[in-house]
Amino acid sequence: MGVTDFIKGSAGTAPPDSKEITDTSSGSEVVHDLFKPKGGREATFDASSSEVSFYAPIESYEGIHRYDPKFEWEPQEERRIVRKIDYKICAWVCLMFFALQLDRGNISQALSDNMLKDLHMTTNDYNTGQTIFYLSFLCAELPSQLISKKIGPDNWIPIQMVSWSLVASCQAFMRGRSGFWACRALLGMIEGGFIPDNILYLSYFYTGSELPIRLSFFWFAFQFTNIVSAFLAYGILHMRGINGLPGWAWLFALEGTLTGIIGVISWFYLPPSPTQTASKFRGKDGWFNEREEKIMVNRILRDDPSKGSMHNRQALTPKMLWRCFCDYHMWPIYLIGICWLLPSVPISAYLTLNLKAIGFKTFTTNLLVIPAYVLFIINLLFFTWLTERLNERFLLASISQWVPLPLLIALECLPATRSHWVTYALSVLLFAQPYFHAVLVAITSRNAGSVRTRTVASALYNMTVQAGNIIGSNIYREHDKPLYYTGNKVLIALCCFNICLFYGAKIFYVTINKRRAAKWDAMTKEEREHYLTITKDEGNKRQVIRLDFRFAH
Repeated sequence: MGVTDFIKGSAGTAPPDSKEITDTSSGSEVVHDLFKPKGGREATFDASSSEVSFYAPIESYEGIHRYDPKFEWEPQEERRIVRKIDYKICAWVCLMFFALQLDRGNISQALSDNMLKDLHMTTNDYNTGQTIFYLSFLCAELPSQLISKKIGPDNWIPIQMVSWSLVASCQAFMRGRSGFWACRALLGMIEGGFIPDNILYLSYFYTGSELPIRLSFFWFAFQFTNIVSAFLAYGILHMRGINGLPGWAWLFALEGTLTGIIGVISWFYLPPSPTQTASKFRGKDGWFNEREEKIMVNRILRDDPSKGSMHNRQALTPKMLWRCFCDYHMWPIYLIGICWLLPSVPISAYLTLNLKAIGFKTFTTNLLVIPAYVLFIINLLFFTWLTERLNERFLLASISQWVPLPLLIALECLPATRSHWVTYALSVLLFAQPYFHAVLVAITSRNAGSVRTRTVASALYNMTVQAGNIIGSNIYREHDKPLYYTGNKVLIALCCFNICLFYGAKIFYVTINKRRAAKWDAMTKEEREHYLTITKDEGNKRQVIRLDFRFAH
């Protein structure tokens, strides 16, 4: 069994779309491309089987004892294992995200119960509180990722969850603006980094093509939480007056307690990696047998060998961190992160307030937002699936701007005397615009090209999203309510800018890939091997340009 076995498909046969090159080591005239994915998706690394040794994992990699370039398995075995990972890992990650959103998003239901009036606050005070939250969240993203990389997401995520649940429950005792701002700051600092921590954790178990749909389940849990919390709020808010507390105080106290329980269980439940699942809680033999562990390790490394460049408890040095900051090839994604959600941020933050302002009652408002959440989920799952199906990301993601553009124009142009049901319908459709966050997060992870860059880039992308939330939460102002004509003009302009931004990112990455491919394809076998020997691994670069790396777009 030769080195060509490494790059054969799961069943030991080469993918149908593989190229053919000469294999001088085995005497054969046909060898298929290394790391060539199925379904026409462009490979992360453009390399042949003779170059396999240059992509082997480091000796300290936690799955090195299961690494075997000659190992083969059947496709149905891999499908069974992926389903098992879905049940064991992805489902629990979604539950943890449910806990995050329950504590992070119940502020919307609290607003419908006259929280601002009870705390003697204005809309601008609320905006300031949200800005404080997003700033704290943003500042905590990168430090949280660095801690997670050092001690492991399986340890750090439960610590975060228990910590924020305590703060979330304490919101029940807020008495004014200062207390609200303090709680927002603490929640932001503790919750910051939770999302990229989970993305890094999922990347240990899933391939690049599998990650987007799993991340869509992640944000499915996000909106499913809103549906569940709407029903919970309908019941809990009726507790107003019990023990002298308002309904929103009971909401914070009870839901914070629930997330704390999930956090404690997560401490015992989460395994460090695919090959480290044995424990007293998970069983002395773990979740997977030796063959299953070998399949998991080798399929991950054959999809993206950069995942073997660090072990899962290896911290980043300041030099590594600086190189990640200077990776300008990731900057278009960060710019998109700041801007692309801006048209939907104000309507998301003010949906319940807007519905109350146009005449709907507290409990009716909490039920009327449910259709928005359902439509959001449908759009999320469909468009995430479509991007992988068509192998197209940035162009499809521009739909997230084309859809809200006419809706915002309608809100801007319709008279103030319009029916409140018209405003409701437009607001719901705006809230449920096509959501490509899972796709963009997956692109960030895939285009990083190394574990260290993936760790930092995931945090930086999420930081840019939070920066966009800060900007977006201040577009609707007190003097402009309840129809926010001035704010909607700003959102219309942002939609137009974002469309150009998505098209520009597409052109940027396509151009880079073509230039690299032209230089790489012009090299002989000997020149490629010399190039891989003398140059050092710099993520998606080798020296100035990494010729064998291809960006997703």
